[in-house]
Amino acid sequence: MNHQGVIFDLDGVLVTTDQYHYRGWKRLAEEEGIPFTREDNHRLRGVSRMESLEILLEKAGRVYSAVEKQELAERKNRYYVEFLQNLTPDDALPGARSLLEALKRRGFRLAVGSSSRNAPLIMKKVDLCGFFDAVADGNDITRSKPDPEVFLLAAERLGLKPAECVVVEDAEAGVVAARAAGMRCIGIGDPALVGAAAKVVGSVAEITLDTISQLECGNPPEVGISAAVVYQNEEQIVKG
Repeated sequence: MNHQGVIFDLDGVLVTTDQYHYRGWKRLAEEEGIPFTREDNHRLRGVSRMESLEILLEKAGRVYSAVEKQELAERKNRYYVEFLQNLTPDDALPGARSLLEALKRRGFRLAVGSSSRNAPLIMKKVDLCGFFDAVADGNDITRSKPDPEVFLLAAERLGLKPAECVVVEDAEAGVVAARAAGMRCIGIGDPALVGAAAKVVGSVAEITLDTISQLECGNPPEVGISAAVVYQNEEQIVKG
């Protein structure tokens, strides 16, 4: 079976906006008098905006109402979007653009599958839009990763079956989502987090055409392998 499509997570795979997420959460935390460190920020990778807020509020000195939490989340996102204006094409991660060019030349269909509502802005600022045949992001879905919705939608928009797609992810929740969608996955980063992927590499720069084409092509991952995790919070709010 030849995989015909590659679906990329965006943040942490093709570009990194971690510093802007950190600055947004840090600014919010300081305004609220809540301690927040880079170690705290690391816990927020790959989870929804509201889940991230709950982690930040673990150190809060008081209880926030649902209305207050929504305001906090929206305030942080305003800060984040403000910081995103600083992105340029030079912020694409090393190796990302050359990999996308190589895949396009080989005839792969490419998509972005991101839980972020800000994915279109990020792609535009980094000048990656022209590489992709389809985009599925936080504006299109109701359940963020580890639910497989965003990857299934990306495959649908590519006109491909899930088993015809490879996902490239850097977060544990994304790997779970890819496997739950019935797609093979290349994990980027810490094997302790992405070790369930079919292949683990240190960065997107280590991915070659062979990395994608030579994935073991037996039966696709069992759909719903982590159903208890994937669907434990069907009202999960997508991240910024």
